Amino acid sequence: MFDRNDRARSILTTLVADFIRQESNTTPLITVTNLVASPDFHEVTIFVTVYPSGREDESLIFLKRKGSDLRDYIKKNGRLRSIPFFDFAIDYGDKNRLNIDEISHTIDKEEKDK
Repeated sequence: MFDRNDRARSILTTLVADFIRQESNTTPLITVTNLVASPDFHEVTIFVTVYPSGREDESLIFLKRKGSDLRDYIKKNGRLRSIPFFDFAIDYGDKNRLNIDEISHTIDKEEKDK
């Protein structure tokens, strides 16, 4: 059963992903991976991954520049009492997981070749 915070997180994640899809071009590919909110939901950090990874810095600049537009989009499309302030960050946890998966596949391949 969802509580109010889980429902708000779900709504925000969907709205943020839709906004990014509409506002950004297809290169680089920006994906929302997580959303962390303060207990009072006044501040939200949105974690994203960017492909290719060499364009992470410019993607973060773009996202931070679009923060007020994102607030307006959520005011129009979300049913939330208060609209939080947004910050964006690269999801290094997901990036590290992908590196571990790649290393694991390499090791499996080497073991099969023996």
